[in-house]
Amino acid sequence: MKHDHTVLELVTTGVLAAVICVLAPLGLPIDPVPISLATFAVMLTSYVAGWKKGSVAVLIYLILGAVGVPVLSGYTGGLSKVIGPTGGYLIGYIPLAFCTGWFAEKHRSNVILTVAGMLIGTIILYALGTVWLAFQMKMDLKAALGAGVLPFLPGDAAKIVITQVLGPILYTALKKGGVLTK
Repeated sequence: MKHDHTVLELVTTGVLAAVICVLAPLGLPIDPVPISLATFAVMLTSYVAGWKKGSVAVLIYLILGAVGVPVLSGYTGGLSKVIGPTGGYLIGYIPLAFCTGWFAEKHRSNVILTVAGMLIGTIILYALGTVWLAFQMKMDLKAALGAGVLPFLPGDAAKIVITQVLGPILYTALKKGGVLTK
């Protein structure tokens, strides 16, 4: 039935948002940009569920964070956090979800292309975050890259590898279990 399919899609998207909300606050509170599991959560959920559900799950996460639910890094929340120095990185989760999910949907059996999707999304996230960080903190671009990109390269590379390993396993299990319909 169409109604049951719609309910399943809504519930799946809600669960994806919950997974992001649980994982994203975890990390190391360094300044000005904390290290968290948010990028991993966004990539994994979008890899598994695709660009539509992944992107909507990220929007739900960001809205919850903006209204004050403590789901952002370090269990914080509030509009000031979303528009503050790290706000560009938070908004960057949307293209990260889109790129990861789109490439996974279109090229699920091609490791190079699914990794490319995660890399493209990460580059867009870095670009948005770095420009916003530089603007908010009155830094030059070099300083913003040093604070908001360079320390994250090894960890984000590891998150991409882990997503590429776990993503297909979770996708197959959820597809087999009837949770994913496409």
